Amino acid sequence: MSTGELLRRAVRRHRGRMIVGVLLSSLHQATEAAVPVTIGVFVDRAVSTGEVEPLIWCVLMLLALFAVLSNAWKLGARQVMRAIEYETHALRLEVAQRVLDPRGQRTGLRAGELLSIATSDAEKTALILRSVSVACACITGLVVSSVALLLVDVSLGVGVLIGVPVVVLGIQALSPLLTRRTSTQQEAVAQTTALAADLVGGLRTLRGIGAQHNAAARYRHSSQTTLRATLRAVSTAGLQDGVSTALSGLLLAAVAGFAGWFALNGRISIGELIAVVGLAQFVAEPVGTLGYASQVLATARASAGRLASVLSSQPLVETGTSTAIDPGQPLLTLRGVSYKTLSDVDLTVLRGESVGVLCYDPRDADALLTLVGGRTSEHTGSVQVGGVAIDELDIDALRNTVLLEQHDTDLFEGTLRSNLLVESPALERVMTAAGAADLIDELDRPLADRGQALSGGQRQRLGLARALLASPPLLVLHDPSTAVDAVTEELLAEGLAEVRFGLTTLVLTSSPALLGKMDRVVVLADGVVVTEGLHAELAESDATYQEAVLR
Repeated sequence: MSTGELLRRAVRRHRGRMIVGVLLSSLHQATEAAVPVTIGVFVDRAVSTGEVEPLIWCVLMLLALFAVLSNAWKLGARQVMRAIEYETHALRLEVAQRVLDPRGQRTGLRAGELLSIATSDAEKTALILRSVSVACACITGLVVSSVALLLVDVSLGVGVLIGVPVVVLGIQALSPLLTRRTSTQQEAVAQTTALAADLVGGLRTLRGIGAQHNAAARYRHSSQTTLRATLRAVSTAGLQDGVSTALSGLLLAAVAGFAGWFALNGRISIGELIAVVGLAQFVAEPVGTLGYASQVLATARASAGRLASVLSSQPLVETGTSTAIDPGQPLLTLRGVSYKTLSDVDLTVLRGESVGVLCYDPRDADALLTLVGGRTSEHTGSVQVGGVAIDELDIDALRNTVLLEQHDTDLFEGTLRSNLLVESPALERVMTAAGAADLIDELDRPLADRGQALSGGQRQRLGLARALLASPPLLVLHDPSTAVDAVTEELLAEGLAEVRFGLTTLVLTSSPALLGKMDRVVVLADGVVVTEGLHAELAESDATYQEAVLR
């Protein structure tokens, strides 16, 4: 989806409200242009003649005009604002859906940058609706003014019809520069937002290693870069405002000057002079507002470009359409798989089996998790889930079969209970099995800042409890006990074996407590399977294995 397509779609899907809003806003501008004309008629037919009846009609006409223009503006603005808010909401939902797509996305953007796009850029893109409605209304006002001036004096009307496009072109000359600088400014804001999110998330770690001053200096530099980009964008917008005001002022002076000369020569009446001067003053407003609409359009285009890059990004992996797996096949099979550091790996996990995997190189573990989670198609060999190639399996079927729980647990706003996602009679038993018995009495405790108040061990155990409650056919765990003490680790290993008895579990870990509960252990070294067997046998016969797991 291109920038232009995104903006045109925004107008199309709110065309009902936009049509009503534009018509009412245009009516507001037309009636406002009619006010000085009515006053001119009032002067010629009531004041000059001294008659009462024309005076009464003119006053009633003015009252009617002001009633119409005030209500037209209010109702029209309400329709356009509703369209803007609905479009903003729709764009935010689209970005959230794209970011949360289980297939991933190739934007290359950090979480903070995506957050900025989903909030600030979505809101600014929706302002295209305001730009369109304002521009249409202003054009209507200028057309009505030009027609009125043509009726008063052809040369004055022609002058306005020529002068207005020249003024608008002069304003538009700065729009490309404003779009570029606004886009640069928005990118800088997003990068600073992302950096701030990263620094806040890792503040404890930064303080622990004494790097908070370096982090502050890095943020200061990013913030200053954003400030400079913002000042350049604002300066360009200010220059455009100045050009708009100057050109509209020159047009006003020219029209008023010629009208005064015509009145002195008797070419137009006093009432017509008043109408022309009033129209000239009025014309300055829509011309200046067109400059504002141009700025809004430039901002909307810049934000729409960033939104379009996210919405049109390709998924990291392509998934198939198969929704059923073969119940007679092993839940996980790798045959001759090579990916990153892995080379010609064979691994089979039977149904109901608990398999531990010890990777001497952490990169092997990361590569294996990426493969099992179906997050890449850039591998050779065969990866099958339930006898179906993983790239032929529908993404929902894959997620319903395989649950991958990383050791870095994501928590959300709410309570501990809401983060567990499910209510189950076995809740307390599962939390005890996950080593989280100390949190049972705090299930209704509110979490803020994504659970940063919890210790690393508590977060990890809560994530494990959530995974166990989901009870997937194949549960894949990565170092589920790295942040707990030895006693808790032993309890966790026993609880895991109890809760997952008869179910299929794959655990990547170096914990002897966990490996000791597995039906067998597979050892990866330098990207290949070097041995497998029971933990006790390997710990007794393999010196390298002993060094890696025994503590």
